[in-house]
Parts: sequence; C-alpha cells; structure tokens
Amino acid sequence: MRIFSIECSATAASVAISDDKKLLSEAYTNTGLTHSQTLMPMAKSVLDCANIELESVDVFAIAAGPGSFTGIRIGIAALKGLAMAQNKPCIAVSTLEAMAYNMLGRDCVVCSVMDARCNQVYTATFKCGKNIKRITQDEAIMIDELPDILKNLDLPIVFVGDGAELCYNILNDKIDNISLAPINFRYQRASSVAACAFEKLKLQSAISAEEILPVYLRAPQAERELKKRTENN
Repeated sequence: MRIFSIECSATAASVAISDDKKLLSEAYTNTGLTHSQTLMPMAKSVLDCANIELESVDVFAIAAGPGSFTGIRIGIAALKGLAMAQNKPCIAVSTLEAMAYNMLGRDCVVCSVMDARCNQVYTATFKCGKNIKRITQDEAIMIDELPDILKNLDLPIVFVGDGAELCYNILNDKIDNISLAPINFRYQRASSVAACAFEKLKLQSAISAEEILPVYLRAPQAERELKKRTENN
C-alpha cells in the first residue's frame, strides 16, 4: 500500500511517500518559509526521488491537528487537492499520536507536547515499544497540569514535539525519569504520519477527501479574543 503523507502542523513541514512500512522518500524543511511555499515543491521532490507517479498512490494521509491553525488548514487544503484530483481515499491522524511513532521500538512512555502559547500545551501520552498504545486523549492543558498526568507512569518518559524542551525545562525538577527525545526524533515528520496511518488502516476504513476536517482542540485566537471582549462588555 503506497501512502502519500503530509505534516505541517507546526513551523516545520514535511512530505513523504511509503510502501506499507517501508519509507521510500521524504522531504523536510524548517526554514521559516510558509507551508504554502514549501509543500508542493516537496511533494514533487519525493515523488521524483522515489520514481513514483501520483496516480500510483493508494491513500493520502495528513496530520489533521492539533497544531497551528494556519498550518493545518494549508496541509488539509493541499491534501484535498491532490486526493480529489486522483479520486483517492484519505486518512487523518492525530498530530500528537503520529509524533509517538518517532520513538517506535523504544520501551518508554512518549509524552507528545506542542506549544499552544499562554503556558498551554496540546498533549497526549502513549506507551511505546513494538507498537504504540494510547494512554491519554489529545487535550489542551496548562503546563503545570502535566505532573498529575505523568506522576503514576512506571516507564521512562520521553518528551517529543515543539513543546518538548519548554516542558522539560519547567518540569525537570518536579518529575523523575523524564528526558528529551534526541533532536532528530523530536519533531513532527510526515514519515511518522505514514506509519501511524498504516496502523490505523488495519482497524478502520479510509474516508473521502471531502470528509477530512481539521482538529483544533480550542478556538482560534481571534475567536477567543472576540468572546472575551463580548463578555467584558
């Protein structure tokens, strides 16, 4: 099964193509350019490098959130355009769950954390080993709520995500047995989206491109500020 995957839920962006569990090609950038500038060139690059035509892709996969509101919208729009043009099915996976696949094969608990600003993070925890098993659901919480979630876990805890270093620095004196994932395994990658999607497809059917929706966990900042002003008035 050939899976074409996109990950652009934060500052970095990547595109990959895999065949079942085998990664064929991946492009990654973290240059500060907008995802609207980088995604399509990377898509062409991974297909060219793998010597694969877009028509031969079986499923299109996307990290649908949580994460950057703009990044998620751009990624989903790009995926929809590619999948609709080929009339191919899609699958959306959690950004936080996909990140746990960075540590596949290691015996640990992965705490996926994305910086949601204002001392908040998007987070979820997963038991990692030969496979990935979810422990907690995706949620948006204050950083100081993390110790209560992590305190009873009996395996080494590894932080991954763009909020990993922030959380580690704040909680290092409060939680035993925590560490940062190595830098090359720390951030979101399209190859991990593909690995997560491959496992999901064993349990559920793919959906149409029209059914792919973003997952935000909280309202956009403009909407939150409008609500606050309305309440104050």
